[in-house]
Amino acid sequence: MANAPDGNNEEQAVEAKASKPAATKPAATKAAAEAKPKAKAKKPAVVAYVPRMKQLYRDDVVEVLTREFGYQNTMQVPQIDKIVLNIGLGEALDSNSAVGAAVGDLQKITGQKPTENRAKVSIANFKLREGSVIGSSVTLRGQRMWQFYDRFVNITLPRVRDFRGISRTSFDGRGNYSLGMRDQSTFPEIDYNEIDRMRGLQLTFVTTATTDEEGRRLLELLGMPFARVEEPVGAV
Repeated sequence: MANAPDGNNEEQAVEAKASKPAATKPAATKAAAEAKPKAKAKKPAVVAYVPRMKQLYRDDVVEVLTREFGYQNTMQVPQIDKIVLNIGLGEALDSNSAVGAAVGDLQKITGQKPTENRAKVSIANFKLREGSVIGSSVTLRGQRMWQFYDRFVNITLPRVRDFRGISRTSFDGRGNYSLGMRDQSTFPEIDYNEIDRMRGLQLTFVTTATTDEEGRRLLELLGMPFARVEEPVGAV
């Protein structure tokens, strides 16, 4: 006959199980939990830099031109497409250092490396050979163009002696404007004591306007100091 289960033994087993300490997590698991990377804080959004003149164009000029010329959408509103600076170097035929000096001046003025313009044909009367350097030029676009335009209108032109404004008629019939400067020392980036000689240069403001009236109004709203109609003005 089987023995009846002992009640005391069952009670002791229950008590022993209850008094057994709770199992702890392995050290490796705990360390991994502590090492778990915390959620990264969101970085503030980076605001793209917009040149002051470009912001002026967006905020004020577009609205004024749309109202005055009756454009149907903003894509029709003219804007500055590029600015071209050019120095003629006829002296380079006799002086090898003239090219380097002119290129250096343009690079200081614009902050961009100029290109050398070479003759495409030979002309014996001018002692010109094909491939000879006859000028240097820079084409500015984008933010660098807007920054240069701002400096030119607000700093360079006011430095011209006896300045009375620039000509209102130097347009090409398609809204593009050309302007001649007598020498490069007018630009604040040029140190007068470091230049070898005075060199004139030409600036061309190429716009998307289709008429001179639209191009003139665009540049005028962007701060270009045009002279009065009755005051004839030459190169500055």
